[in-house]
Amino acid sequence: MAIVTTTKGDMDDSLLEKKEGIIDNDNETTQWVEYWLEGELVHRSVDMTLKRNVAGEAVAQSLG
Repeated sequence: MAIVTTTKGDMDDSLLEKKEGIIDNDNETTQWVEYWLEGELVHRSVDMTLKRNVAGEAVAQSLG
């Protein structure tokens, strides 16, 4: 039993549907957790780790 801060206020996680996902590629690892209440998204948390400096590469490409 854990409390989740949602758009509806603090709620017990047992009242919510939990969905999780991950993206893992050469540029990033991103994980997210969503909590849903009766079909409405009420909380989303995201953790992103960049594996390399993709912003610097984009700037270098635009300067050509």
